[in-house]
Amino acid sequence: MPKQKTHSGAKKRFRVTRNGKVMAHQKNRAHLLKHKTSRRKRRLDGQTQIAGPDARKVKKLLNE
Repeated sequence: MPKQKTHSGAKKRFRVTRNGKVMAHQKNRAHLLKHKTSRRKRRLDGQTQIAGPDARKVKKLLNE
């Protein structure tokens, strides 16, 4: 049986840590940044952990 391919969109958006947590960039940081406060933009920096049911779906797309 052939190998399963990793979902191209998912591999660009998510990563799995060594402990198995699924991480992704936070939303609301892509555009329309002019009217958002600096404090809000700083808080949206970095990555956040994906919730359980969604994490299972993402892991399936990533063949984890």
